[in-house]
Amino acid sequence: MKQARISGWKFIHPDLEEIVETETGSTDKKPPVTGLVLTSRTSVDQVSDDDAVHQSVLMLLSTRPGERLMHPDYGCNLHQLVFSPNDDTTAGIAIYLVRTALQQWEPRIDIRALDAYPDPLNSAVLIISLQYQVRMTKTSEELQLSLNLAGEES
Repeated sequence: MKQARISGWKFIHPDLEEIVETETGSTDKKPPVTGLVLTSRTSVDQVSDDDAVHQSVLMLLSTRPGERLMHPDYGCNLHQLVFSPNDDTTAGIAIYLVRTALQQWEPRIDIRALDAYPDPLNSAVLIISLQYQVRMTKTSEELQLSLNLAGEES
């Protein structure tokens, strides 16, 4: 069995939905149990390689600078865009904030494409689309985040 080169504790972020496959093969979105995930033996579950990097990117982009006591600069200032107009300027600032945070705090990836645009179904939501490659495994990954500029829970 191949040993993982990158690993970390598995967690589920409270702002993201978990997609689960049902017995019939269809998929359902359900509100996840948030926090660290435990195994059946009540130890903390692990993620490895590309999943660990993906989880780290999500954590970085959803953390506000100042939330981590020992790393007060860690995070991404996307929260500062709440109540901004959903226009090209706000999209450009979002791209800048995401790129800056990833370049500073996530050296395990190369950004391949980064874009932001208004959600066609909800004028208050800015979609941030990220394509990156994990340097160690050369695996390409895609990630889309929705930022509600109205300041409401979606």
